[in-house]
Amino acid sequence: MQAVNFFQEDIDFKLNNEILTTDWIKTIISKEGFTLQELNYIFCSDEYLYQMNIEYLNHDTYTDIITFDNSDEENQIEGDIFISIDRVQDNAAQTNSHFDDELARVLIHGVLHLIGYKDKTSIEKDEMRKKEEACLSLRP
Repeated sequence: MQAVNFFQEDIDFKLNNEILTTDWIKTIISKEGFTLQELNYIFCSDEYLYQMNIEYLNHDTYTDIITFDNSDEENQIEGDIFISIDRVQDNAAQTNSHFDDELARVLIHGVLHLIGYKDKTSIEKDEMRKKEEACLSLRP
């Protein structure tokens, strides 16, 4: 199927450069040795993602992203990635980054989780950040 889809849940948000972003995501997936089946990005509010975090992960915290792996086979990408646009805006302001750059980081962060990268320990976080930077360097 090889589809990357973008949806909004409880907000009005349209991704800039959907085609370039989709091509970039597909390139990263391929470079990592994975095959894309279907990847759904769902943009939402802080409150929407907070409720999901409580309901599905038992985490009583705000977050910028929640990734659900729906793949049945190894080395295949099929998943749903929920992203809080409110949190991405806050992250960009706190790090003095451009919103589009921070959003790209979060978009690829979810893909990296589906590939198998973790970020629970400080070593995993460092590895994830390096991988994000490498992916971002390939962004058009």
